[in-house]
Amino acid sequence: MQATDPTDHSVPSGAAFLLTQVGAHAARRFAERVADLGVAPSDVGILRMILMSPGRSQQSLAEELGVVPSRVVTLLDGLQDKGLVERRRNPADRRNYALYLTEEGTRMMSAVRDLGATHEDDLLAALDPSERARLATMLQAVAAQQGLTPGVHPGYRRP
Repeated sequence: MQATDPTDHSVPSGAAFLLTQVGAHAARRFAERVADLGVAPSDVGILRMILMSPGRSQQSLAEELGVVPSRVVTLLDGLQDKGLVERRRNPADRRNYALYLTEEGTRMMSAVRDLGATHEDDLLAALDPSERARLATMLQAVAAQQGLTPGVHPGYRRP
């Protein structure tokens, strides 16, 4: 690996630029990969959140994502149309829906988990396991310092 000359301003080499460059590349590649499964990255994020907390309400999902409830309704409508999510009336409060993955949604998340492992291996092939662990730890520290919600992509907050 060749060291960059800090006085050479012809090639951006700052950490913030590199995070953006690699992040945009990783997001594009992940979107391409999950598109083969018939879903978008935003779908995967919602499915993962429901998988981690089955029976959660649409309202709690909206709060965790930091979006208005109507945005969540739109996302869930698409997932329900694909047969990946089901809404059940909450027996404790029939005004609310409890969210669950369908059998197909569970199969989808299994496929996404395998795809995600391949994606990470491809993306981080230049790093050994200890470097990958250190990178993850450092990025978690940056995300925490920036006030980002763990496990929630900030892209949901776009209109």
